[in-house]
Amino acid sequence: MTKFSFDVVSEVDLAEVTNAVDQARREVTTRFDFKGTDTSISEDEDLIELRSSTEDRLKAALEVLKEKLIRRKVPIKALSEGPIQPAAKGTVRQALNINRGISQDKARELNKFIKDLGLKKVQTQVQGDQLRVSAPKKDDLQEVITALKENDFGIPLQFTNYR
Repeated sequence: MTKFSFDVVSEVDLAEVTNAVDQARREVTTRFDFKGTDTSISEDEDLIELRSSTEDRLKAALEVLKEKLIRRKVPIKALSEGPIQPAAKGTVRQALNINRGISQDKARELNKFIKDLGLKKVQTQVQGDQLRVSAPKKDDLQEVITALKENDFGIPLQFTNYR
């Protein structure tokens, strides 16, 4: 008997994030309302940092960044915003973490959700930062994918290795 499966993953295209950050940085340096506010956007691996002289301009820079991310089809859910904190010389800063992969807590939440669907013979297995779902019938897998898409788990979900 053949078994079908797919993986539930949470991926972010870091090249697109870098492109969006570059575009936002360019817009912030050229826009009149950001002149003289020392507003900057920097990126490092899984972290984006915004800095500005006022909280108001920081929030505006964040909106510019989100707009660029959306345009480049980077899910906003992949970002977790840290608090706005005071920084050196009377400025403020905010860190944004880029979440990649499914954490153990999220994997448990997804696992419970799939079990609660009540589909017999559907099995789930956590594999590192992804979740493998398998079943003897493709229809059951389609139903799981549909149910997962209809719910918000706070992270972007993609479905890969469908076989």
